[in-house]
Amino acid sequence: MALSEQTFRQPLVPDFGTSLERMGLPGLYRAPLQALQINLGRLCNQACEHCHVDAGPKRTEIMTWNTMQNILHWCAQNTVKMVDLTGGAPEMNPHFKSFVDGLLALDISVMSRCNLTILMEPGYEDLINWYAERKITLVSSLPCYTRENVDAQRGRGVFDKSIQVLQCLNRVGYGIDDDLPLDLVYNPIGASLPGAQAKLEQDYKVRLGDAFGIQFHHLLALANLPINRFAHMLERTGQCESYQQLLYDNFNPQTVDGLMCRHLLSIDWLGQVYDCDFNQMLDIKAGFAASRPLWQIKSEEFVSAPIAIADHCYGCTAGAGSSCGGALDA
Repeated sequence: MALSEQTFRQPLVPDFGTSLERMGLPGLYRAPLQALQINLGRLCNQACEHCHVDAGPKRTEIMTWNTMQNILHWCAQNTVKMVDLTGGAPEMNPHFKSFVDGLLALDISVMSRCNLTILMEPGYEDLINWYAERKITLVSSLPCYTRENVDAQRGRGVFDKSIQVLQCLNRVGYGIDDDLPLDLVYNPIGASLPGAQAKLEQDYKVRLGDAFGIQFHHLLALANLPINRFAHMLERTGQCESYQQLLYDNFNPQTVDGLMCRHLLSIDWLGQVYDCDFNQMLDIKAGFAASRPLWQIKSEEFVSAPIAIADHCYGCTAGAGSSCGGALDA
C-alpha cells in the first residue's frame, strides 16, 4: 500500500464505500463516456507543493508517439467528443503538437491544462498563437490572486510570470472571446476546503481585473486530495488525521452523480486505463481494464462498469465537491 494511502486511512473514519451505504447510495458505476483525460507525462517546469502527480523537471515519464498513435486509432473507432490533456506540463511532451492536431483531425475538442509559466520557457513561446489558431480550451492553475500565496505554493517568481502570460493570452483573445475559453483553477494553499466557487470567481475577476487588466471566463475550485506530494506535506505538519476528518465531516451525497470518474476515462503515459486521475497516481487501475492499454479495450466493456473507490474519494465529495471541472454542487 502506498504511503499516502496508509497515512490517509485511519480507523476513526469509515471507508468511502461504507459512507455511500449509510447515505442509501449505491456503489459508483460508470455513466456514458464524455471524455478521455490523458496524462502525456510527468515532466514539468514546476514542482508545486500541492501536486498530486509529483510532477517536476527531473521526471522522465513521457508518452511515446507510438502510444499516441494507438490512442488516436482507438478514438477514431469509438465515440470520443472531448480530450483533456494533462501532465506534468503536457506541452513538454515532444509530440504534443502532433497529437493535438491528430485529435482535432478526428473532430475531437481539446482541453489543455496549461500551467501558464511553460509559455515563457525557451522553445515554447509560439504556443500562445498556436493554441489560439486551433481554439484549444485552456485550463490554468492560479491558486490565488496574490503573489505571496502563489509563490508559496508554486515557487518563487511564478505569480509574476503567470500574470505576464495571462496578459499575453488576453491580447490574442483568450478569456475574452467565447471561442477562446480560458478558465483558472483555484485550490487552497493548506489543509482546508475551497470556499464557494461563485464568490471566489467574483473576487478573482475583480482583483485580477483591477490590478492587471486580466479577464478570464470561469474559476474552477478544487480541493487538494491527500495523495503524493500533498499527503507528504500533511505528514510533515501533523495534519493527516485532521484533514481526513475534515473531508469526512463534509461528505456531500449531492456531489456523487457528478463525479468525474463516472463520465471519463483516465489514461496514463503508458496508455493504461484508470477511473480517474487520482486513482492513476495511486496505481488503482479500472477493474474492467484488467491492466490492458486503452487500445485493447472495447467500449462496451466499460458500460455501467463499477468504479474503483478508496478513501481519497472523500476529497471529491466534500463540501461543494471537487472535480477537474470545479465544484459539483453549487
